[in-house]
Amino acid sequence: MPEVLKIGLAVLITLIISVIITWKITIYYRVKVYEAKVGSAEVKEKEIIENAIKSAETIKREALLEAKEEALKAKNEFEKESKERRTELSRYEKRLIVKEETLDRKIDALEKKESKLSNRETELKNLKQEVDEFHERQLQELEKISGLTSEQAKEYLLKTVEEDVKHETAMFIKEMDNKAKEEVNKKAKEYVVNAIQRCSADHVTETTISVVQLPNDEMKGRIIGREGRNIRTLETLTGVDLIIDDTPEAVILSAFDPIRREVARIALEKLIVDGRIHPARIEEMVDKAQKEVEDIMREAGEEAVLEVGVHGIHPELIKLLGKMKFRTSYGQNALKHSIEVAIMAGLLASEIGLDVRLAKRAGLLHDIGKSVDHEVEGTHISIGVDLCRKYKESAIVINALEAHHGDVEPETLIACVVQAADTISAARPGARRETLETYTNRLKQLEDITNSFKGVDKSFAIQAGREIRVMVVPDQINDDDMILLARDVSKRIEEELEYPGQIKVNVIRESRVTDYAK
Repeated sequence: MPEVLKIGLAVLITLIISVIITWKITIYYRVKVYEAKVGSAEVKEKEIIENAIKSAETIKREALLEAKEEALKAKNEFEKESKERRTELSRYEKRLIVKEETLDRKIDALEKKESKLSNRETELKNLKQEVDEFHERQLQELEKISGLTSEQAKEYLLKTVEEDVKHETAMFIKEMDNKAKEEVNKKAKEYVVNAIQRCSADHVTETTISVVQLPNDEMKGRIIGREGRNIRTLETLTGVDLIIDDTPEAVILSAFDPIRREVARIALEKLIVDGRIHPARIEEMVDKAQKEVEDIMREAGEEAVLEVGVHGIHPELIKLLGKMKFRTSYGQNALKHSIEVAIMAGLLASEIGLDVRLAKRAGLLHDIGKSVDHEVEGTHISIGVDLCRKYKESAIVINALEAHHGDVEPETLIACVVQAADTISAARPGARRETLETYTNRLKQLEDITNSFKGVDKSFAIQAGREIRVMVVPDQINDDDMILLARDVSKRIEEELEYPGQIKVNVIRESRVTDYAK
C-alpha cells in the first residue's frame, strides 16, 4: 500500500509539474506571438505614414501647379481685356477729338453768320427808317394836295364804299325776298296738306293729374274720413296726392308716376261704388287695383305686339311694353309712339327691301328703357340695351336702340330706318307738347338774340314766339340797314334756336319829335 501511494503521489506530482510547464510554455509562446504582431503593426504604421506624407507632398505639388496655371491664365485674360479697353478708349478719344474740332468749326461759322446778320439788321433798320421818312413825306404832300388828313381820307373812303355796298346788298335781298314771296302761297298749301296728313293721330295726354267724378259732394267728407285718416291711408298706400277743393263733385289725383295715379284712380272709384270707406277697405281695394293695373299693362303689351305683327318677344319685355301705356314723353304716349315707330319702320323697310319684321321689332322696342328709367339709374337708351341683352334680342335690334338718338353710329340700315321713323313720329306737329319752361326759355333767347345787335332799342317776342318785333334807334339805323338787320337777325335765329314752324322778324323804325307848349 505504501508503494502504491508513493507511485500515485509521484504520478500526481508529475502531472502537476507537466501542467505547470505546459502553461508556462503556452504563455511564453503567446507572448512571443503578440510581440511579433506588435512589431509587424509598427512597421505597417510607419509605411502608412510615409506613404501619406509622400501623397500629401504629391497633392501639394499638383495643387501649386494648378494654382500657378490658373493665375497665369487669369493674368493673360486680364491683360487681354485691359488691352481691348485701352484700344476702345483710344478710339473714343479720337472720336471726341474729331467732334470737338467739328464743333469748333461750326461755332466759328455761326459766329461769322451772327456777325453778318447783325450787320444786315443794322442795314435793314437804316433802310426802314429811310422808307418811313419817305412815306411820311409822301403823306404830307398828299395831305397838302387833298386838303385832308390821312385819317379823314380813310374814313371818307370807307364810308363811301360801305354805303354803296349796303345799298346794293339791301336791293339784292329785297329782290330775292320778292321772288320768294311769289311762291309763298304754293308752298304754304303744300305745308298745310303735309301737316294734316302727318297729324292724323292723337298723341297728347295729361301727365300729372287725373280727375275722379263723385256722385255728390257729401262723398268728399267720407273720402277724407275722421280726422283725415281715410285720405292719409289712401295717399300713403298709393303715393298719390288727393286734392279735394271746391270743384263740385270731383276729386283730383296728382302724381308724376302715371301708374301710381292709375292705381289710385281705380281704387278710389271702387271705394265710391262700394260705399264702405275705411283704412282696411282702402288697403284691400288698392291691392285689387294694383293687380288690375298689372293685367291692363300685360294686355296692352300683348295688343301692341299683335297690332304690329311681331312675334317671339320675351314675356317680360311684353309686360314692360304694356307699362309704357302709362308713360308719356313731352305729352306723347310712349306706347302709341313705339307702335307708330314700328309701323313706320316696317313701311320704310319694305320700300328699300329690308327685313320688315326685324325693322318692326326694333321700332317697337326702341324706347323700352322708358318703362323703367324712373326706377333704374341711367338713360332710357342704356337701360333698354341692357334689357334687350338680358332677354337675348339680336345684335341688330340692340344697335338700333343704341343709335336711334345718334349717340352711337348705326351699323345696319335697320338702325337708320328706326332712327328716321322715331324722328318722324316725334317731330310731327301735335305729337308732342312743349313744357312751359322750354317755351319761356325760347322766348327769352329770342329777345336776347335781337337785343344783342347794334342799333336795337328793344324787342318783343309775340304771337307765342312766332313773331319778334324789333324797335331800332332811327339815328343809328337807316332804311337800307333795316333790311340787312332783319336778314342778320333771321340767320342768327336759325343758327342758335330750335323751333317749330317759322318766326317772323319785324323791324320797326320810327322817328318821334317831342316839344312842349308853354
